[in-house]
Amino acid sequence: MLFADLAATSAAVAATSGRKAKIDLLADTLRRLRDEPSPDAIAAGAGYLSGELRQRQTGVGYASLRDLPPPAELPTLTVAGVDAAFAAMAAASGKGSQGERRRLVTDLFSAATADERRMLVGLLGGELRQGAQAGLLAEAIARAADLDVTTVRRALLLAGDLKAVAVAALTGGAAALAEYSLTVGRPLAPMLAQSAATVAEALEDTGLPAAADVKIDGVRIQVHRDGDDVAVFSRSLDDLTARMPGVVSTVRALPLRAVVLDGEAVGLSDTGRAIPFQETASKAARRDGVSILHPFFFDLLHLDGTDLLDEPGMRRWAALADAVPAALRVEQTMLGSVEDGDRAFVTAIDGGHEGLVIKAANAPYDVGRRGAAWVKVKPRHTLDLVVLGVEWGHGRRKGWLSNLHLGARDPQTGGFVMLGKTFKGMTDEMLRWQTERLRELAIDDNGWVVTVRPELVVEIAFDGVQHSPRYPGGVALRFARVLRYREDKRASEADTIDSVRKLRRS
Repeated sequence: MLFADLAATSAAVAATSGRKAKIDLLADTLRRLRDEPSPDAIAAGAGYLSGELRQRQTGVGYASLRDLPPPAELPTLTVAGVDAAFAAMAAASGKGSQGERRRLVTDLFSAATADERRMLVGLLGGELRQGAQAGLLAEAIARAADLDVTTVRRALLLAGDLKAVAVAALTGGAAALAEYSLTVGRPLAPMLAQSAATVAEALEDTGLPAAADVKIDGVRIQVHRDGDDVAVFSRSLDDLTARMPGVVSTVRALPLRAVVLDGEAVGLSDTGRAIPFQETASKAARRDGVSILHPFFFDLLHLDGTDLLDEPGMRRWAALADAVPAALRVEQTMLGSVEDGDRAFVTAIDGGHEGLVIKAANAPYDVGRRGAAWVKVKPRHTLDLVVLGVEWGHGRRKGWLSNLHLGARDPQTGGFVMLGKTFKGMTDEMLRWQTERLRELAIDDNGWVVTVRPELVVEIAFDGVQHSPRYPGGVALRFARVLRYREDKRASEADTIDSVRKLRRS
């Protein structure tokens, strides 16, 4: 199958607003993928449609995508060929690996048409914004394989890998999907939470009664124990066992035979408070196994031979309380009213936590889905920042200036310090307006990034500030999104880099 066919589907899905129309487009392409001779090619193609690579890491960053050769006139790349190129990039290591990756990138992009290159850049940068998330892909896989969507969703929940489920459904049908079950030692796609601005808004989704878990700023972990064998997996199902000896020893010491636990791993300060996420993530990334992270669990999915996925939250949490001591559990408060939730929120923030996760008391563990049963509520920080540059959009945003480069004012130099980028929070009307306005301010356009005069102020909401060696100020914003433009403010009135650093310290 030509890679150009996938790129065309991706662009069509991005340009389509209707859910059914998106599913139809994806299902048609998945049916054609079924004819691929290699399961790897099917997995790669299904992954590309959802914006994922089959390889976790390729070692290719944006710097490697500059100064590329001209695009090809005619499409010749195949899905299997692109997958092989990404695999070769991921496998390059040791002396000369950077040059080898550069050669591979050049060869790949030389053979890619302009449309294919847009998809390749989105895949490599993890920013393929086309509206084909896991929920849509599950429905498309079901339609392409002529299966009930609940069968596909259940397999996806238990397998934790959309690409593997696509291969199984397209090549083996219902019988192949039926082989997936909760297996201690094999990670599941974790249940996810959507967001709400207030506790009251969250409770509109979850209903009452509900539970309020304090939201710890840690690394999501899923811990499997079978006898003395303990494995720790990340949110993306990577094996973290060797990097979390403290978690392993803690779970191994519990008086249990077999268990699957969901929770967070955090580093603790001398006072017992959780350290910032960036520091915890840095510890989790170490491969020498000497960094000690502490686990806090909030859900129990299996206990000594009994699966609990389909049990309501209240029963799972009661079983967790019986199996795991309070010192290893996330603090939870049962809510009977909005007022109860507001009090719990204030207590959580005063205790140094990120906020709350409000959970429907009677909902099952809906693995891998971001539904209304879990809703996170966090305080919102805002800054007035200056737009330093902007990237041309692709997919549905093709032709619009989309991804903003954000800067804080540096009172020492009179210039601006970049804090990161965001394409989130923008309506179509805002995209149209900012494209026109930023083109007026443009001083350079290399076809990808438009550099602009630092005059336009934008109000940005974000969840926190973290250390970042990537940006010159040493800090970056977490989950930044646009609230509104502040044409009533001059760039000289924007927030300073000193204020941002102070926020991080606090």
